[in-house]
Amino acid sequence: MMSKLPFVTKEQIEEIVKTYPTPFHIYDEKGIRENARRLKEAFSWNKGFKEYFAVKATPNPSILKILKEEGCGTDCSSLTELMMSEKCGFSGSEIMFSSNDTPAEDFEFASKIGATINLDDITHIDFLNKIVGIPEKICCRFNPGGKFAISTTIMDNPGDAKYGLTRPQMTEAFKKLKELGVKEFGIHSFLASNTVTNEYYPTLAEILFKVAVELKEETGVHIGFINLSGGIGVPYTPDKEPNDIMIIGEGVRKAYEKILVPAGMGDVKIFTELGRFMLAPYGHLVTKVIHQKHIHKEYIGVDACAVNLMRPAMYGAYHHITVLGKENSPCDYMYDVTGSLCENNDKFAIDRKLPKIDIGDYLVIHDTGAHGFAMGYNYNGKLKSAELLLREDGSVLQIRRAETPSDYFATLEGYWNKL
Repeated sequence: MMSKLPFVTKEQIEEIVKTYPTPFHIYDEKGIRENARRLKEAFSWNKGFKEYFAVKATPNPSILKILKEEGCGTDCSSLTELMMSEKCGFSGSEIMFSSNDTPAEDFEFASKIGATINLDDITHIDFLNKIVGIPEKICCRFNPGGKFAISTTIMDNPGDAKYGLTRPQMTEAFKKLKELGVKEFGIHSFLASNTVTNEYYPTLAEILFKVAVELKEETGVHIGFINLSGGIGVPYTPDKEPNDIMIIGEGVRKAYEKILVPAGMGDVKIFTELGRFMLAPYGHLVTKVIHQKHIHKEYIGVDACAVNLMRPAMYGAYHHITVLGKENSPCDYMYDVTGSLCENNDKFAIDRKLPKIDIGDYLVIHDTGAHGFAMGYNYNGKLKSAELLLREDGSVLQIRRAETPSDYFATLEGYWNKL
């Protein structure tokens, strides 16, 4: 298997750990900014284009502020994500609120800060109207059902997804919302997750563009934007070619010119809500080897666990591992790389070919910049790690401190102190 190169060296990590002990997540500011600029360039043909970064992927204010400086907005799915976005200076049309099974207080806050609300269900029209009224600009999430395929390859199964409105419901919803005073409509859809193919977005775009034309003809509404949502993935394994965002952007442009422009809809804005594509490759989980175990298999025990990166335990997901300082050594040893949770699925790698590992080595677990720290939890009383930012000038900034036992006990409302 080919290799992935980390954006930090052994020497850098040895210096960083003098101040910030492992484990920690570290993000590459330079890589994040360059990637955001590539995305913007790829869709520069569309005057209204905007990326709404999926906050759930990496909910850290320092990351959000970097993306804001690069012209991005935020995609929020909860009250606290809305609150974080507002605190970071995002407002009004810079925020998309795409939620499901939404509590009333979430809709109230979204309305208060002027976020664009993306309705996940037709019954939410009456629910929203009763709470805060219907805004003049609104979006509806579309679920076509069935299986989503590119050529003969099934990419995902929207029919089993809990999200969105059916095609008949979209027409019904647009008519009802028009009667309630909506002036500008948006369409949103998410049909597949983590696709590593340049065909996904153009294929999705064709589907949504055709639906948009139909809805305009059926209801007479003004469709101001189409949100392609997320789904552009990253190659977690080093043998795969990454998506080419320039090719993807051009594919969407061709679909736009073929379908929307002839229908007199050449003013429709294109939005994206990327998370994984924006951040995953620009984050590492750095952990130290603290134990070795020689039983039926060879185990490498590290000071991180599934609390710090849940994806391998939850999905069996592959994350590439680099042993710092041994990048050019032969991978002629086979290990399971494990954490300390009392769960046998707490493994970052199973039967992974790696260089000979010694206690004290530092491991970089790749592609943790999205859905890495964010999915952490406190099982076994384990504490979440710090988050660090590798600045463009090479300096390191702590952008979230590690949790302490006091943090863990803080929600016990004083009971802990009485024991």
